[in-house]
Amino acid sequence: MDKRWRELADILVNYSVGVQKGDHVLITMYETETAPLARACYRAAVMAGGYPHIEYLSAYLEKDLMEYGDEDQVGWINEMSLYGMEWADCYIGLRGARNPYEFAKIEGGKMAAHKKAMGKISAARNSTRWVLTRVPNESFAQQAGMPLEEMMEFYFDSTIRNWKKERESLEAVKELLSSGSNVRVTGKETDISFQTKGRLYVAADGHINMPDGEVYTCPVEDSVNGKVYFDFPGVYAGKYIEGIRLEFKDGKLINFSAEKNEELLKEILSMDEGASTLGEFGIGLNYGITGYCGDILYDEKIGGTIHFAMGRGYPECLGNDKSALHWDLIKDTRKEGAVYLEGKKVMENGKWFTGGEAD
Repeated sequence: MDKRWRELADILVNYSVGVQKGDHVLITMYETETAPLARACYRAAVMAGGYPHIEYLSAYLEKDLMEYGDEDQVGWINEMSLYGMEWADCYIGLRGARNPYEFAKIEGGKMAAHKKAMGKISAARNSTRWVLTRVPNESFAQQAGMPLEEMMEFYFDSTIRNWKKERESLEAVKELLSSGSNVRVTGKETDISFQTKGRLYVAADGHINMPDGEVYTCPVEDSVNGKVYFDFPGVYAGKYIEGIRLEFKDGKLINFSAEKNEELLKEILSMDEGASTLGEFGIGLNYGITGYCGDILYDEKIGGTIHFAMGRGYPECLGNDKSALHWDLIKDTRKEGAVYLEGKKVMENGKWFTGGEAD
């Protein structure tokens, strides 16, 4: 086994989720390519005194359910998966990759119903100490426009890091944003504002996602006003929704459109009562991730970008939205964009002014 699998497993098990003696550890391996890391995490969890269990999922199995299942089956909340989340003290999600167009012919309503059910299970992991990582394969490397060997080097370089040290720069941005509550974001076809009073910012330093490197919070739900255009496509169940535009008034989504797959966008935003609520404001601060690859675990960390999520807010940020949906959309602010706090510019074109440099 490549020793880097063991090094990464040590980070995930002993740092990210902090397995303690007696802990129940649920490890979900999506796709067969995650097997080396699944085994390494299993061993590390045993060595830490935990009781690990591995479950297997695949996009192929999801496709079969949506293609051949009836309405009840497609919307089925898998009792075993849900119980696993309730059983676990720690959850490690090892996500593989498949052809991003694997679900291209699945009808939008079926996909939304299935993902709503999956969202119920995902929401249950908030009762655990959890971490997610996306393990590249040839399909993922092709999606990212990189040779596989280069993609794997990038993956290990962006994950096997001194995350305690990385936290210092993340904390600087967190402290800056926590000093005010009136936030405004501008950029290409974008001018949106909201309040964060009473909400908490979190510095994501390798305890939830791997690779990591973001700061996020939940806007006060009814304070969101203005419009936003997302420069990068939104990805939902392998489908790309391009040219997304959203407009809010007092927290309500009053207009939305997309240049491609607008009908799917409509299905997503009407999934449930909270799906059209803006549930997260996040800042990408991993400047080692520079390009969009169509995977949110990487893309939301791109240094110099910001992102919003539709739907479910985070309890740790004191967000109130309870939707089954949590869908991140990336706004590229590196060439045209700014963030204002209490009317003062704190970020411009991807550069954060944590030392008071801005006017």
